[in-house]
Amino acid sequence: MPRGRSTFSKRQKEQARQQKQRDKNERKTQRKDEKPEGGVPDEAEELRIMREHAAEQAALFGIGSDDEPNSLEILTPHGKEVDH
Repeated sequence: MPRGRSTFSKRQKEQARQQKQRDKNERKTQRKDEKPEGGVPDEAEELRIMREHAAEQAALFGIGSDDEPNSLEILTPHGKEVDH
């Protein structure tokens, strides 16, 4: 007796679910393998990267350029100066 359409759909759906689960487990394993030893990222390295990114963003938007020596004051709330 031939299988009905609903049986085929259920089988396809279950195969898709299993494939998603395998993909999820693979991604989880990759993330686990890529983590640095000790599980905690190096704070100094993270800070260095954040500073580089901030400098790139500042350059992109022209903050701190020679044309506008006090350009950071414009971006601070209530005109308060920020210590660096």
